Parts: sequence; C-alpha cells; structure tokens
Amino acid sequence: MAGSAAEEKTFRRFLELFLREMRMPLQESDPVPMRPLSDLVTEDEVEGECLDLCLQHLYKYNCPCSLAAALARATADSLLQTDLSIHHLNKTVEDGADPLPQIEAVKLARLVFNRLFEMCCLWMKELPYRRRPQPYYETSIHAIKNMRRKMEDKHVIIPDFNSLFNVQDQEEQAYFAVFDGHGGVDAAIYAANHLHVNLFHQESFGQDPIDALCRAFKVTDEGFVKKARREHLRCGTTGVVTFLRGSTLYVAWLGDSQVILVRRGQVVELMKPHKPDREDEKQRIEALGGCVIWFGTWRVNGSLSVSRAIGDSEHKPYICGDADHSIFPLDGTEDYLILACDGFWDTVGPDEAVRVVSDHLQENAGDTTMVAHKLVASARDAGSSDNITVIVVFLRDPRSPPPNSAEEDEEGAEEEQQEEEDEEEDESVRVEREGGEGGSTADIGGKSRGGWPLQQCSAPADLSYEDRTDSLTDRTSLSLLGPSLEGRISLTQGSWQPRSDFSPDLFTTAHIYREERRLRRRSSIPFQEPSISSFTDPLWPQTAMLLGQAVSRSRRLGYGSRRWVRRWPGTSKQLLGLMPSGHLLPHMESCSNRRPGVAVPHLPHGTTI
Repeated sequence: MAGSAAEEKTFRRFLELFLREMRMPLQESDPVPMRPLSDLVTEDEVEGECLDLCLQHLYKYNCPCSLAAALARATADSLLQTDLSIHHLNKTVEDGADPLPQIEAVKLARLVFNRLFEMCCLWMKELPYRRRPQPYYETSIHAIKNMRRKMEDKHVIIPDFNSLFNVQDQEEQAYFAVFDGHGGVDAAIYAANHLHVNLFHQESFGQDPIDALCRAFKVTDEGFVKKARREHLRCGTTGVVTFLRGSTLYVAWLGDSQVILVRRGQVVELMKPHKPDREDEKQRIEALGGCVIWFGTWRVNGSLSVSRAIGDSEHKPYICGDADHSIFPLDGTEDYLILACDGFWDTVGPDEAVRVVSDHLQENAGDTTMVAHKLVASARDAGSSDNITVIVVFLRDPRSPPPNSAEEDEEGAEEEQQEEEDEEEDESVRVEREGGEGGSTADIGGKSRGGWPLQQCSAPADLSYEDRTDSLTDRTSLSLLGPSLEGRISLTQGSWQPRSDFSPDLFTTAHIYREERRLRRRSSIPFQEPSISSFTDPLWPQTAMLLGQAVSRSRRLGYGSRRWVRRWPGTSKQLLGLMPSGHLLPHMESCSNRRPGVAVPHLPHGTTI
C-alpha cells in the first residue's frame, strides 16, 4: 500500500490512532458507529454499501484518501468472500415472485465495521506495498439543507479510483458526482452508493469509459426501480458525474444537476441540463404520449420539473434513465470544475460562479479551502431555498500562474531551459554551502508541478445528517495531543470545522505549509517535529488555538514572563478604524486582568475591585 517511507509512516500513525479510538468487536446489542441509510440490502448491493460505510467512517476521522480507499477495498473483498447467506431474511416479493434474499442493513454494517477493524489490525502489523499513486486533485466541498425540510442531496468524491477498485493497469482515475433527490432521499443514496460500482463492473470500462458510464446510469436506474417496487418508494434523483482518466474528462448526466469547466478564467460548456422545456426533450415526451405543461415552471405531465432521472418509476417512460454524455481532452490549461445541483445553478449563473471563485482566490492568496462555502453562500444570498451542494475540483495549482499555450511554450522553451539550468546551479551552490543538508528538502516537493496538489479535501464525505441546517463538513478528530495534555485539552465535534489536507508524502505537505501557507506560529508549537505525520496538519490550527489558551492560563498563574491581557471589543474596533481613539468605555481600562466569559459589574469610573 505505502509507496515511500514517509507515506508508510503517515499510514501507520493513522492506524495506531484509529485503532485506539475504535471499540471493537461490536456485539449484537451494540450500536454501530455509523447507521446505514437503508433498511434492507440485497447481495448485489453489499459491495456498494460496504465501500460507502468504510469510506464515510474513515473520512470522518481524516484518513488519508489513498489509505481509506485501499482499506475499504480490502474490507469489501474480505466480506464478499464470506458466506452471507446465514444473515439472509426470507422476505418474499408481494407480486408472487421468488423469495429475494436480503440482509438487514444494520446487521451488515456491524459486520463491515468489525471486518474493517480486523483489517486495520492486520495492516498495523504489516502494511501491504503497492505503487504510489499520483497526487490528487485539490477539492473543496460544501452542502447545506437550506430551507428544505430534509436534505435530499448526496455527493461522492473518489480521488483515488484505482485504489478503491484495486486497478493496476490503468492511468490514474478520479470520480466526482452530485445527486439531487426529489420525493425522498432514497434514490440519491442508492445512486451515490452504487453508480461507481456499476461503472467499474461494465465490460467496456477499460476501453470505453464513456460507454461504461452511460451503461452504469442505466443499470443503476433499473436497480433502483426494482428496489422501489419492493419497498414502496416513490422518489427519484438527478445526477451529474465527472470521471477523469489521465488527461481526458468524461461527463455523464441525467436531469438538471450540472458541471462546468473553467479554462483560463473562461467557462467551457460541457453539458445541457435535461429540462422539460428543452425542445428535443419536449418532443420525446410528447411522442411517448406525455405532455409538458406550465405549473409554476415547465413540468412533465404537470408533475416533475426534470425530464430524465434515476427512479421515478411511476413516471416512466416519460422520465427516462438514459444519460447524456460528453468527452473533453485536457491540455493542462484548465483551472477547475464546479459540480452542483439545481439549488445552486437556479440562482447563480456560470459567469457569476467564476467571479466568486476568482475573488475568493485573490483575497486568500490561492487558498481553496472555503471556495465551495463562498459559492453556497452566494446562492443562498441570491434567494435559493433548495438544498445546495457544490464541489469544486481544481485541475491545476491555483497559486501558480496558468501554463502557457503551445505556441508560447515553443517560443519560450529556450528561456525556460536556461532558467532551469540557473536554478539547478543555484541549488547546487546552496547545497554545497549548507553541507549537503538542503538536498533532501529540494527533492521533497518534486519538480512535477512544484509538489502540488496536496490531496486536499475540505469535506470528502457527506455525513448525511438530515436534521442539520449547517455544513456537512464536520469531522470527528482523533486524539493527536501529547500524553501530558490529554485529559486537559479536548477537541469537541461541532465547535469548529476543520479543513482536511491529505498528502501521501508527509514531508511534502510539511514543507509546503512552512514555505507557502504558514499557520499561526507553527514553529512555536512544542511538539511539532519534522517527522510528525502530515495527516495531523488539518488539526494544527485548532490545536494551536487550544495550546495558546493553555499557555495563557499558565502565564496568568505566574509560569510565564508575559502578562495575559484581554483585548476588549472597543479596542478591536479602535484598531480596525471603526471607533475613534480614546472612546473606550471607562471601566474597560481597569479590567484587563479579568477572566474572559465572566460577568463584570458596571462600576463608576475610577472604582476598583
């Protein structure tokens, strides 16, 4: 699994902390760490359910993407090799068909988590070796329920598709998808769990990915229609999928969820959403005997405002499950992709979305962490009341200038070669001057794209909290503090929203953070060592804040030389230019030593306590 000593150290450190947090094995009466979203699972659905449960649970603990994908694959393979028939329920289909073997989803989840724990224990002893994957795309994700009663969107990101399906003979592949459910969330859940599995199992997957992708949509639609009939479900989902293989982008979609490509700051149209007022869609529906009428918006038979979807069995064949597709070759000048549901695109146009992203990157020196949050906020501010899900996939480093075109490359080839020679000469001089110590640092980031991207995902998994109105990006954090501070400092879930920077090379991430993206007094944190695992990086801003509070308390008790002083609100406003100098409240001047959060009586000027 690990491809380098640094990567292996990252993985072992995560496994050690993860096993410490897990309480296994689960007994029959024990609750599962993450409750599945389905009630019953057929044997054909076991693989998708298992992969989803493993990825969701591992991502919740900020597991590196490649390790999470490999662990999920190993767990699923191990479980599929066992005899699951002993867990079957003999539930008969009501129309008189043969009994359909099914498994209780909670019982399956218990088996999955126990097997995942066993796999982590085995890998802790001996980590399997595999070729090191290429760096992942930097990804920013945000999803909110907004004003709706339930969250019916689902999204999927698989930056290491090869590891998840143990693919050895293909170029690097990545999969990103957004599903927007209607009439319930079941169809979106089903599509999110099984469409990528169906994609991999298509015979044409190796040679013709776009054919496999369209067939996967059809198979997923047929599978959910059967499930809906068994379980009396009346819902459907739109969906848009982007599949990256090497330097080619494949897009397939149903309904009005959309993806746009931004190239050199300009929008490139990849698709046209399926809506009933589209002339070709209207003709198709009317040819089948249906109609398109206006009822607040254009609707199929006066009901649905989309003309194609997974599910919606009661509206077939007018609402069909045949996906459209497009293929786009990438040449390296592409900036990013934006995938989103109609709750976003109905209020924010492509050009406006590009402006929001551009402004955010300029204001934050290329930091992509909160890009999706800004896009979601822009849609909500523009009046969207629907569920909103946005995924931004950066195809190049936003902190670097866009690459030159082919003509400019030819013209500047000699100049670039000369610059590289000069840089190598300067580097050799520096290494010689420092006694050879700088050589390893120069090799850390690599020369390919400057060591970018960082496998960064602000929210790699949808936590599926239907009763929440805020972001689905919260994480449960492993205890990464030293033994002397454990028990005195705690990280509570929900009090902050960490960003996740996953990197296969610890030292690459640490190097880039030190040189380009400095955190708050990173060097002053006492137990940040050069060899520490980089997957702890996402927690360091919060850890530094907590450590700062502990240091402040110790200094107030007399253990530090600096005196703790609280900055009152008036002072902050004065420093920001919001309040003229000399306008602090009188009693604030004598309260600098008081504890924050403690009520202070309003005393006349000059009175002391």
